[in-house]
Amino acid sequence: MLANWIGILLGGFLAGQVSRRLGAPALIGMILWGILLGPQVSQWLSPALLEQAGSWRTLAVMVILVKAGLGLDREKLAQQGSVALRLGILPAACEALVVAIAAHYLLNFDWLTGLLLGCVIGAESPAVIVPGMLRLKQLGLGVRKGVPDAILTGSALSDVLLLLVFSLLLALLTPGDGQGWTLPGLGQINPWILLPFQVLLQVGWGAALGFVAARLLVRMLGQQRWTQTLPQDTLVTAAIALGLVLAAEQLPIFSGYLAVMALGYFVVELDAPLARRLRQGFDSLWAIAQIALFVLLGAGLPLTALVQLWQPGLLILILGTLVGRSLGWALSTWGSNWNWRERSFLLAGNSAKATVQAAIGGVPLAAGLPEGQSILAIAVLSIVLTAPLGAWAIPTFAPRLLSRDPVDPTQVSRDRPVRLLAAVDTSPLAIAVLLKAAELARRSEAEVVVLHVAQASDDRSLLALQEQIQRSFADIRYQFWLREGTIPETIDRCAQDWGADEIILGKHEQPHLPEVRLGSVSQTLLDVSTIPVILVEPVAADQTS
Repeated sequence: MLANWIGILLGGFLAGQVSRRLGAPALIGMILWGILLGPQVSQWLSPALLEQAGSWRTLAVMVILVKAGLGLDREKLAQQGSVALRLGILPAACEALVVAIAAHYLLNFDWLTGLLLGCVIGAESPAVIVPGMLRLKQLGLGVRKGVPDAILTGSALSDVLLLLVFSLLLALLTPGDGQGWTLPGLGQINPWILLPFQVLLQVGWGAALGFVAARLLVRMLGQQRWTQTLPQDTLVTAAIALGLVLAAEQLPIFSGYLAVMALGYFVVELDAPLARRLRQGFDSLWAIAQIALFVLLGAGLPLTALVQLWQPGLLILILGTLVGRSLGWALSTWGSNWNWRERSFLLAGNSAKATVQAAIGGVPLAAGLPEGQSILAIAVLSIVLTAPLGAWAIPTFAPRLLSRDPVDPTQVSRDRPVRLLAAVDTSPLAIAVLLKAAELARRSEAEVVVLHVAQASDDRSLLALQEQIQRSFADIRYQFWLREGTIPETIDRCAQDWGADEIILGKHEQPHLPEVRLGSVSQTLLDVSTIPVILVEPVAADQTS
């Protein structure tokens, strides 16, 4: 099984990178790689691993929902009023109803079975939507009106609601189960009567337990400092969040997924510095978890089930989205300050389906429902079509439909290493500049360009400088650039061309070379450069000698 995991993680990563380089979302390559490894093609993955795929999907969904909670903004949610709440109810409910009607007339489903299919199809995929919305927040797209926050919160609430209704319908339709619940002293009660109370119970307890878990984390990790490193912080948080999800499976009085999302949200409210650290940790954890999620998702897709039902299934999906979900979007944003472009973006940003369908699509078949095979086939079709399409549509249409607003600094994460440009001459001060650049590079895992602007030919001094650079950056990725020209202008141009985040140079004058006075160089750069400049004082040079 260890070889299976090497194939899943390494192969899935490489397939995702190939897909990304071809201009497609990485998850497409991961899903295709899973199909190749799975029982539909090569049968390389062991049956025992595929049986455990549900547990690994649960772990991955937990990671992405914690990320979602850590990315929520209370002020933006309050600004939207009821829009996020309506997005959590109306689009999914309208889509489920339209799917039920379409399945009744196209597939001859009875009304309850059609609604069961609607609950499967109407759920939204956190694995696609959450990373997409968090990326928009980092870019400042739609953040002024809280569009990403409203979509994040609405998708989580809609999944909770649909999973509750799905469980209820499955209990009613499963052969041998009763058609109602019996309570002492009250007799048999129709479960539909208790549905609103179930929803309130699961949402209320989920939020409450998320708050308790967040308080525990803040006390352990923020106040008492039980951990010393970011991996330890991430491990403890992930274990507590996963415990909430597993506890919800045993005690279905609260929503485990809502609880872990609330955990992340309340950590932001209670301890923002801790939330920033955990956001970094879960970014790294998701980079691994998403590979397992989408590769196993592809391996578990029963593609043969699509042969007979792809045409009516496609029509049902189109009607559910363009009729049902569009009506829900219109009602959800009615009376809000969203313009037509922001409302149109919901088609791209709020339609993807993957994880929930993979988790529950096969349950009706396993429960013995005659329509179970058809439900599974349409669930698979929804994944194959909407997951890649949603992953592509969110970054493609967001810049065209959403306003570009000031970026919230608490939501910024880097997509590349920090870049430092160290400008050095051949004086003793160069040693101090190199040591400072190396120190900063090791702290932030940065890449470094060491720039020397030559003013006179001195091969011996240049050779000594290169030897010092090799010693200082022995364990750091660096490049050495030798350029000619006016010093301040050349430093600024090279920094701009390379996309440097900071410029590091020494501050002192050279009496023996009055035309190359670093004091004037540093002052000129401070005046003209748009990139932050770090000056190393002459005292530092004396201390390093």
